[in-house]
Amino acid sequence: MLERPCQPVLLLIALAGCSSASGSESNAEHGSPPGSPDGGSPPAVDGGTTDGAPHPDAGGGSGADAGGDAPSAGPPVTTLRVHYPAGTHTITLRASAAPWSWNAGAKMTAGPNGTWTISTTAITAPFQFKPLLDDTTWSLGPNYNASPGATVDVYPRFTQVAGTWSLAFQFTSKILGNTRGIYVYEPPTYIENSLASMPVLYMHDGQNLFDPSASFAGNTWQVQQTMDAAATDGSIAEAIVIGIDNTADRMSEYTPVPDTTQSPPGGNGEQYLQMIIQELKPQIDSTMRTLPDRAHTSMVGSSLGGLITAYAGVKHADVFGLVGALSPSTWWDSDWIVTDVGMTPASPRPIRVYVDSGDSGTGNDDVTDTASLDAAYKALGYVQGPTLDYLVQAGGQHSEIYWAQRLPGTLAFLLGPGR
Repeated sequence: MLERPCQPVLLLIALAGCSSASGSESNAEHGSPPGSPDGGSPPAVDGGTTDGAPHPDAGGGSGADAGGDAPSAGPPVTTLRVHYPAGTHTITLRASAAPWSWNAGAKMTAGPNGTWTISTTAITAPFQFKPLLDDTTWSLGPNYNASPGATVDVYPRFTQVAGTWSLAFQFTSKILGNTRGIYVYEPPTYIENSLASMPVLYMHDGQNLFDPSASFAGNTWQVQQTMDAAATDGSIAEAIVIGIDNTADRMSEYTPVPDTTQSPPGGNGEQYLQMIIQELKPQIDSTMRTLPDRAHTSMVGSSLGGLITAYAGVKHADVFGLVGALSPSTWWDSDWIVTDVGMTPASPRPIRVYVDSGDSGTGNDDVTDTASLDAAYKALGYVQGPTLDYLVQAGGQHSEIYWAQRLPGTLAFLLGPGR
């Protein structure tokens, strides 16, 4: 049972999700995860968020304000833009509101760079829609949502059901003077839709994320299973996941300051983060279709990986705007991280922070010290629900088994929903 000490979490709908590499207009949806049922029958009307907001009235004021001679504003124009490299195929639209319907596809107009557009002034209430490929294959995932007068950009997928992971390459750091493996998970929309760019999630202890044969005790975080399920139901925005292998210097690299009671005492955490910021992240951003800003760059880790993640939120929130510390080693150097979080600069600060622990097993998963870390964030002004998610898992212990159980909630809070 997962117990929250405060009010229930309210998932923020942030600017997470896919976007075109060239950006989108101010009223456009910045997220671009995919659609829902497969072809043949109208999709279930479920999930999603309102995309965009109504444009201001074009008339500049009421008749009385304008002296009585100004023409009244016309109906707002609702514009839907689908970004997809269709090639010789066509894109059509079905929707829940007239002039469109779920039963017949409306032809969209092909434009440059794989952009398909349709507009209407007939929409008067929020509605849902889905693009179709050749008016036969529904986009995968939940329905998209839009409001009257909105301009909405979406980046769908039609055939790619799951993402893929691989031990993608060996990475040599000049800063640290060592080499490690880098795992990469590509979400399904990224694989199919070459126009979609994605947020990036950096995770520590890469060996434990995907591959049971490489993981500690054969238990993984089940990252692919979590992300693929969320791509189907829209509960988490799709994201690229970069899993950074640990090395024999794990204790030193994952600790910001030395702890003289430990052997080795550690304290090389800042250099480890500089490896990510100066060397690894630029390579990822230059070779993959990423959204590189801090609002779309997250970091998640557990144990000592949770400790270095919390530290990254203090010192490098300009890079990592979303941080998640699962069962962090808050005890390191007599709760040093609690004091350090309390001294977080006023700006920049992480946009959202996730902190958790179990309450069982050896040391009760450091539940008492981690509660102090939660209190430090709240003292800074973080609020349970909108900007902070602190959770204690009843019966949870310090292992990948329990972190895998909590990962869906972690990422739903940090990355936001996919629609």
